[in-house]
Amino acid sequence: MKSEDKLRQIILKYRYPLLILLLGVVLLLSSGRSYAHTEKPEGSAEERLQELLAATEGVGEARVLISESGVIVACRGADDAQTKLNILRAVNSFTGFGSDKITILKLRGA
Repeated sequence: MKSEDKLRQIILKYRYPLLILLLGVVLLLSSGRSYAHTEKPEGSAEERLQELLAATEGVGEARVLISESGVIVACRGADDAQTKLNILRAVNSFTGFGSDKITILKLRGA
C-alpha cells in the first residue's frame, strides 16, 4: 500500500502540471484532425491563376506557367499598362514572387 500512497501524493502534488499537459495533448490531437480534413481547391495553381486572370477585366484570354524561379503570364490585354499592373499584383499576391520574377507577355494574335 505504500506505493499507492506515494503515487497518490505525486499525483496530488503535480495535478496542475499534469492537467495542463493532458489538455495540451488533447488540443494537439484535435488540431491535427482538423488539418487532415481540409480540402484542397480543385485544379493546379496554374489553372486557378489562369482562370482568375482570364475573368479579370482587360486581361482577356490568359495562359500561365509557374516554375520554381518565376511566373510567366501570356494574355491578350498585356499591352495596357494598368492591366499589366493588375496582373503583376495578382500574381504577386497568389505566388509570393516579386515583380522581378514575373513576366507578362502579349498573347499572339491579339
